[in-house]
Amino acid sequence: GNTVLLKHASNVPQCAEAITALFTDAGLPEGCFQHLVASPSAIKRILTRDEISAVAFTGSEAAGGKVAEMAGRNIKKTVLELGGSDPFIVLREANIKEAARVALKSRMVNGGQSCIAAKRIIVEKPIATTFLKVLQTEFEKLKVGDPLLSETDIGPIAREDGLKTLYDQIRYSVKKGAKVLIGGQKPQRKGYFFKPTLVADVKPGMPLFDEEVFGPVMPVIVAENEDEAVALANQSRYGLGAALWTENMELAARLVKLLDVGFVIVNGMVASDPRLPFGGVKKSGYGRELGAYGIREFVNIKSVVFR
Repeated sequence: GNTVLLKHASNVPQCAEAITALFTDAGLPEGCFQHLVASPSAIKRILTRDEISAVAFTGSEAAGGKVAEMAGRNIKKTVLELGGSDPFIVLREANIKEAARVALKSRMVNGGQSCIAAKRIIVEKPIATTFLKVLQTEFEKLKVGDPLLSETDIGPIAREDGLKTLYDQIRYSVKKGAKVLIGGQKPQRKGYFFKPTLVADVKPGMPLFDEEVFGPVMPVIVAENEDEAVALANQSRYGLGAALWTENMELAARLVKLLDVGFVIVNGMVASDPRLPFGGVKKSGYGRELGAYGIREFVNIKSVVFR
């Protein structure tokens, strides 16, 4: 088997400690799983060592590019799971109430801070008004607060710079014509909290459409028909996952082939599953995690011939 070295994000070293303890308690031989508390410069030196055979990275597009550059220069295989701007497409034949409920859950999971989440809600025009009304009703039920309390729906943003980015994305999108229906500001409490925010009239060219949104902010985009919905979904430099909502399975079968992403779910929420390969295309990265494909990413193929 492969020895694994884990380098967690610098702001969550105790998570790495906890994961290491789980492996130790489960009886994994000592040294087979280790976590590193190391600076970026130290990681750069580690990646040059011959003992490191391959690198898997989950994180931002910018950081992923740097990791891939370092690994490539030293001839190391890489698997990258980077940013995402997953479209959540709701067509006229969809179950509107259920689609709205799942869209809200998918957008707000982990306070909206998940790489696989509904980040652009694309709704077909004939049902857009009804869908927005249902969303507004659901938004008003959300509670912001301490994530350790069971009644809390939305916890804080992980870092202060993430909070600033959210403000800027909303502000510049509103300048270009977007409309904030709910939220859009910080609640009156200590910490990096942000009110659940629903934004309508979002279009290409706005930060809320073009960029990855990492926080409890839901941009809603209206499409004239199903073909425009797919075109808008693909109009992104990312291609991680997508959700498609419709009761018309023949239409769904046609459209899923057109979505330029690594994972599509029909009438559900995009989520990784250990049984299925998971990963993206375009700037969302390359390679696959999980499933048989994920295992094979880090298995060398040796051909042996006896004559």
